[in-house]
Amino acid sequence: MARNTAYTDGPIGSVMLKTALSMLPGTLAISGYNIVDTYFVSKLGTMPMAAMGFTFPVVMLVSCLFRGIDNGIMTPTAQLLGGGRVPKAARLISSGIILLTIISLSVGVIGSLTIDPVFRNLLKADEVVMKDIRAYMVIWYMGSFTASLSMAANALLVTSGESRLAGIFMLGGLLLNVILDPIFIFGFGFIPAMGVAGAALATVVAQAVGVIATASILHFKLRLIAPFNMPFAIISGHWQTILRYGIPATCAMLLIPLGSMAVTRAVAEVGGEVAVAATAAATRIEVVAFVFPMSLGMALLPMIGQNYGAKAWDRINQCRRFALRFAGAVLLIMAVIFTTFAPQISTLFSKDPKVLEIMVRYLRIVSWGLAGVEIHRFGGFFLNGCARPLGAALLNGSRVVVFLVPLTFVAVAMNWLDGIFYARLVSDICAGIAGWICARLVTRNLQ
Repeated sequence: MARNTAYTDGPIGSVMLKTALSMLPGTLAISGYNIVDTYFVSKLGTMPMAAMGFTFPVVMLVSCLFRGIDNGIMTPTAQLLGGGRVPKAARLISSGIILLTIISLSVGVIGSLTIDPVFRNLLKADEVVMKDIRAYMVIWYMGSFTASLSMAANALLVTSGESRLAGIFMLGGLLLNVILDPIFIFGFGFIPAMGVAGAALATVVAQAVGVIATASILHFKLRLIAPFNMPFAIISGHWQTILRYGIPATCAMLLIPLGSMAVTRAVAEVGGEVAVAATAAATRIEVVAFVFPMSLGMALLPMIGQNYGAKAWDRINQCRRFALRFAGAVLLIMAVIFTTFAPQISTLFSKDPKVLEIMVRYLRIVSWGLAGVEIHRFGGFFLNGCARPLGAALLNGSRVVVFLVPLTFVAVAMNWLDGIFYARLVSDICAGIAGWICARLVTRNLQ
């Protein structure tokens, strides 16, 4: 029952589109968390928005660490389910939950103790925004284990073929966040106004509720959570499998927020706090473009993994052709929309003329590279799903190390804010080309 045979038996195009549509509420929810938080925090003024801008790359950094471990759990699970080995998949998942809990609690403690050095020294945040940064990050760090388990549980639902349920739970978490955000941020009844700290608390509570719901389905319906009292030899063996995929994925994913931190610092140095607030808001708007391609991507890795476990090589090639063409077409359309309606979209998030001007320039430049971002990401999925985790890590890291950071430094040297945006554009296009080539090479040579 835990295995979705449509991944390995159904028509590729219809299965992928059906799964993408069922995951659409979930991807809207992922985008929605950031957009809703940004919307309500923007009502507090430009400085709280700037504080959120500084927190974004750090939150992204920690989230990528969790996603890397999630990848290490999800990929071998998909391969086991594709080969019909459900009990072994359940033991691997339980071992992964233990590992992820240990890692996330450790990150929460360490992160809480290093807020000032990270934001003051690395990101160059001044004391005006540090108060809001501290208020937000302490709560977010200490509740980050809910984020890690929520991401893992939803990914495992998709891997087992329950994409519709995963989407419903993720959308439910967003709706709860929408309700809690204004209550915690502005206060309601006996609940005091918490400002930006309220945005963090709303997210943590919503994710905690989501964890309980998804874990219940995995355990009671799918029987994919084995008892945790396994011998340590079995747990450690599964940890080795998880880390074989998870460490390369984590290293590559961590480069993404590190690159974002470098860009945030560059924007602060060239354009100041107003530019940070503008790019932070624009970055959250940008995420909307990925909603439907991300819906497809959520099912892509487990679909590749299950077909790899079933040795269905031709289906993997069909997945590649469909997914890359679909992502490219959708995101080029979104680039046209962003370029045309950037002023109208930006006014939803700020009334400050200086912030609006920078947001419009960012959206009109960066949006033309969004197709490259998703094709590059999909390329990593094909390498990972086909048991090439190191190759996937090298591909994923190339965008930041080879292109984004060096080109951003050039723009900073020129003291050119728009140059930072053009550096992102060129990086995304080059990374997309590399992802397309790698995906084609690995899938064509499977047999």
